[in-house]
Amino acid sequence: MRRAQLPVFALLLGLAACGGKDEEAEVSEPAAAPIEKPARDKPAAPSGTPSNEASAAAPERLAANGKVIPLTPEGWGALKIGMTREEVTAAMGPDSEPGLAGGPDPAACDQYHPEGAPADMLVMLENDVVTRISVMQDSNVVSEWNIGIGAEAAKVKAAYPDAEISPHKYQDAPAEYITAWSKGGPSGDEAYTDDPAARGIRYEIGSDGKVMAIHAGGPSIQYVEGCL
Repeated sequence: MRRAQLPVFALLLGLAACGGKDEEAEVSEPAAAPIEKPARDKPAAPSGTPSNEASAAAPERLAANGKVIPLTPEGWGALKIGMTREEVTAAMGPDSEPGLAGGPDPAACDQYHPEGAPADMLVMLENDVVTRISVMQDSNVVSEWNIGIGAEAAKVKAAYPDAEISPHKYQDAPAEYITAWSKGGPSGDEAYTDDPAARGIRYEIGSDGKVMAIHAGGPSIQYVEGCL
């Protein structure tokens, strides 16, 4: 009986040995090298959120009639340069802080925040007509080139290669003013325009090299202060 069992036992040993070789082959086989995926561009910032990264590449203009309402030389949404105080109230509501004077002579020049306007947006009225709209501090409003508060000066200059650049009156370099006119503006050797038909946008750059305020509208965007 023991002799009859030997071939079976030998067969089982042979099968076990074959199985062991297969397992060793699988273990010793080198792992496939990981496939490197091509780098992809970073996703675009959500609508209404300005990009704050320094970049010399020209930004893309916001799509017309898109979800984001940009600040342009002509105004912001229903708030337009050239409106009367009554029209501003009808479109955006009254002054959110009527007890706070916007200038020494509000009849001649006043600056205030309409109740329905975005946070940190001010309208300037001269002789009861809107001449400038400004955004500052924590405003999330952007220009038509998707440039907002906190954007690098390099991004502004890439969007407006022909803009006028002048030193800031109160802050040290790299603080400066970057002004681009869409209509009118100074001509020749003139450094200032008082043409009421002129339209432009000015980016106020702080000492950190970033946008600290944006002013859009007529000649009053050249003011370095508010209503004085």
